[in-house]
Amino acid sequence: MNNKDNTEKKKVKKKVKLSAYGRKMARKERRKDSLFLVPSFLGVCVFYLIPFMVVLTYSVQDNPVTKNYVGITNFVRILQNDAFKEAAGNTFKFSIMAVPLAVVISLLMAILLDQSIPLASQFRTIFLSPMMVPVASVILVFRVLFDYNGAVNSIVRFFGGTNIDWIKSSYAPFVILALFLWKNLGYNMILFLAGLGTIPREMMEVAYLDSSNSFKLFFIIKLRYLSPTILFVTIMSLINSFKIFREVYLLSGSYPHGSIYTLQHFMNNMFESLDYQKLSSGAIIMCFVMIIIIGILYILENRFGKDLEE
Repeated sequence: MNNKDNTEKKKVKKKVKLSAYGRKMARKERRKDSLFLVPSFLGVCVFYLIPFMVVLTYSVQDNPVTKNYVGITNFVRILQNDAFKEAAGNTFKFSIMAVPLAVVISLLMAILLDQSIPLASQFRTIFLSPMMVPVASVILVFRVLFDYNGAVNSIVRFFGGTNIDWIKSSYAPFVILALFLWKNLGYNMILFLAGLGTIPREMMEVAYLDSSNSFKLFFIIKLRYLSPTILFVTIMSLINSFKIFREVYLLSGSYPHGSIYTLQHFMNNMFESLDYQKLSSGAIIMCFVMIIIIGILYILENRFGKDLEE
């Protein structure tokens, strides 16, 4: 009995030693793995965290010289600034127009190309070609199309209309919207095609046998499996809609028509005039608005995809 007990104790001690050794080796492996994260962590700190903290510091100071703390005074002033309110309103209206169109149209294009239609690969190439064209070349094409004496006005005159100054009138947002969609639909379509490829084919076959309503199957199965892709495409489209400044700037300069004067125009002009307080306050407000919008999108996606995960 004693010999048996001693044998069992030795086995337990050996297991304890092995488990302790395993934990020690695991700690060493984690330390080694963490070393690979150091360059990325340093990059994030240098290029993101530290600049953000500098901007946050400027937003609560009176100026970069005296550096007196003024609390939320700069935020109150910029929210009362007419140029900022116009820029924020234009950016918001453009995003409301552009993002749903970019998501819905690219999703429909992906569903169409997923049906094994003739020349599907050629259509993919055509839709992706805008990603390979430099922005300056794209702007040149749109200037030719929407110039006062351009191709679009030639079509308008053919149907009995008069010339429209597209870029310097209230029609300018529609020109920018067409440019935005032309540049982004192909990328979004490829993301949706990849998402459609992850849907289990067995489930789709069973669903088609149980029901002949393709419209119903799209909402019950495909749309639920695509919810993470829809979230990602929506976020990317939202970010790109806030970054439309480059195209607008190349089309119409620092002070475009009031309908396409965006938040980045406002910030660019504040930077040129060295008004760091307005620039920093506007950037912080824009950052928090983006965080709130993206947070709401994540909440909606989690609720929508919860039953699918279960």
